[in-house]
Amino acid sequence: MNVEATVQTVPESAWFKSSYSSGEGGECVEVAACPGVIHVRDSKVTEAPILHVASEDWAAFVEFAAQG
Repeated sequence: MNVEATVQTVPESAWFKSSYSSGEGGECVEVAACPGVIHVRDSKVTEAPILHVASEDWAAFVEFAAQG
């Protein structure tokens, strides 16, 4: 896992918001899938650092989260 504080190199069109995020504010997460890595950012502060997670680690996280 890596946190990048530099200028974002992921195109805006690649980002999508979590289906659990509502339009009423609160905790909103966006992800962008690129070859070998998943980028995660706060949708309310898109200029903030981005979390970079290896694809296999992201898959393990999603599987674990789906278990409840």
